[in-house]
Amino acid sequence: MKKSYIFLIILILLGIFGIAAFFRFKNNRVADDSNYDSAKLSSNETFEESSNTDNTSDSQNENEINSSNENSGNENNEETNTSKQETETQIADFTTKIYSKDKERQNNISITCSSLNNTTVNNGATFSFCSTVGKSTSSKGYEKADVYQDGEVVQALGGGNCQVSSTLYNAVLKVSGLKVTERHEHSNSVPYVAKGKDAAVAYGAYDFKFVNKTGNKIKIKASADNSYVYIKIFKLS
Repeated sequence: MKKSYIFLIILILLGIFGIAAFFRFKNNRVADDSNYDSAKLSSNETFEESSNTDNTSDSQNENEINSSNENSGNENNEETNTSKQETETQIADFTTKIYSKDKERQNNISITCSSLNNTTVNNGATFSFCSTVGKSTSSKGYEKADVYQDGEVVQALGGGNCQVSSTLYNAVLKVSGLKVTERHEHSNSVPYVAKGKDAAVAYGAYDFKFVNKTGNKIKIKASADNSYVYIKIFKLS
């Protein structure tokens, strides 16, 4: 009886230890699964972050490529525009000396040269000095200076303009394709060009005109200092 009692106690203890071991093993398995899921989740997050970084990098690279293409296109456009610029070739020039040191006359010459400078005349077109320069008015800055009128010297706005038109006339005479269609001499001789080589102008009365038959567009450049009037004619191609 006593032996049976001891054996039963041993069985009960073994059962208790077995049950304890079973639950301990199960808890460890759950913990391992939890760690595995956590590691897996962490790995997925890392992958997603890496993917986002790669996408951002790809987007930046694409933007850089597009920007490079646009810049390349702009450079090509600039090169095209530069290649389309017209070439200027000087075909004539003429210079006349300013004998009068009257500041009003020199002021008028300077204004007229500025109005005339860089004027272009297309092939087949007619150039008009008066239409190009316009009327001499005080609002433009013109002052009264000596002019010839019916053989007499009088004061009038724009005195000095005729020296600019006469200088241009002599430059035009050097180009065979420029045909003078209107030109007037002064009633008296002038000191800055030879007799018969002047071109008097008076807005609304006397003009200096020529037709461009050179086959090219031309450009007129005009300038003056205190001593000379300079005219240059260029062929544009």
